[in-house]
Amino acid sequence: MSKATTNVDFRKVDVDQYEEEKYEDDAVVDDGVTGPNDAEVQALIAKGRLADALQTVLSTPPIASKNPAVKDKAAQVVMKVLTAFKAADIDGAIKNLDQNKLDVLMKYIYRGFEMSSEGNGAQLLVWHDKVFAVTGLGSIVRVLTDRRRV
Repeated sequence: MSKATTNVDFRKVDVDQYEEEKYEDDAVVDDGVTGPNDAEVQALIAKGRLADALQTVLSTPPIASKNPAVKDKAAQVVMKVLTAFKAADIDGAIKNLDQNKLDVLMKYIYRGFEMSSEGNGAQLLVWHDKVFAVTGLGSIVRVLTDRRRV
């Protein structure tokens, strides 16, 4: 008999630990981030500094927060910023964002699709198209598979 057939080390791996019912999310600690400051963002929008307003709202997303009111407020502030842009200005704002902020932006775009009672669906589609052109399919896959929501 060969030595390879007597090796039974593979039988010591507990495959049941990978069942979906036993999966536990990584422990996320609520770091107290309350999202973007609405007054600061409104001031930037009023001054016409939309790219800075976009940077501000994407730099402090309340991803770790368990409070849905905080997440809703942050999403509304982001929607104000996104709807303030003209279609021609979107490309310039997107090119200054890094990969993480583009992924957060894509999360907010999908969140905006969920809340599209304000009639901003067409503008969100423009944003989605522009972000997709920069990031490709990878951003969509990362956003849809990430369990942390905005």
